[in-house]
Amino acid sequence: MVLYFQENSEVIGTASDEKTLSIYKLIVDGGLGGQIIISILFVLLAISLYIYFERFFAIKAASKVDKNFMNQIKDFVSNGRLDAAETLCKKTNSPIARLIDKGISRIGKPLEDINKAIENAGKLEVYQLERNVSVIATIAGAAPMIGFLGTVIGMIVAIHEIANSGGQIDIKLLSDGLYTAMTTTVAGLIVGIIAYISYNHLVVRTDKVMYLMEAKTVEFLDLLNEPV
Repeated sequence: MVLYFQENSEVIGTASDEKTLSIYKLIVDGGLGGQIIISILFVLLAISLYIYFERFFAIKAASKVDKNFMNQIKDFVSNGRLDAAETLCKKTNSPIARLIDKGISRIGKPLEDINKAIENAGKLEVYQLERNVSVIATIAGAAPMIGFLGTVIGMIVAIHEIANSGGQIDIKLLSDGLYTAMTTTVAGLIVGIIAYISYNHLVVRTDKVMYLMEAKTVEFLDLLNEPV
């Protein structure tokens, strides 16, 4: 009975000493190269998230348009109250209001000139909406490659340690090296996926604002084409 208890206790002790997978430990034990790669990926993740939320709220604000805005513009323009229409546009902080304001300031000139002025103003508005969004696209493409670079560095370090072990392969050393190498790849993929999804979401939101701007511009130009 005593031997049986001791054997069981040894089995329990062995099971309790079983190695657990700790991401923090893998990063800390990954050497300077792995830590640098993980740090770079963390910075890239922070940058992409900051740009995403900053652009998301900016685009969301740009997409909000008062339903009565165009009706008021129509009334002012139809009654010849261009000053009131311009004042309303300046009070309304939105890309659509700025486009309509540009068009109102050109009233009296040929319709083609008005359309061209609105198009140029629209390009500037789209540029403002898409500001820094390309950075997220760059991070989405670069992060997995940076993670793979860390993997290659980790494999080189592991192979170097094995080569210097005098021909005796240390399984623990090899497994630690492989864990560390794979950690950078996983981190790179996570950052790349988050940045990719963030970029595409912002593109979709921006396209919706562009379509709304175009629709309101066409509505304004149709107003100018109406017979007096």
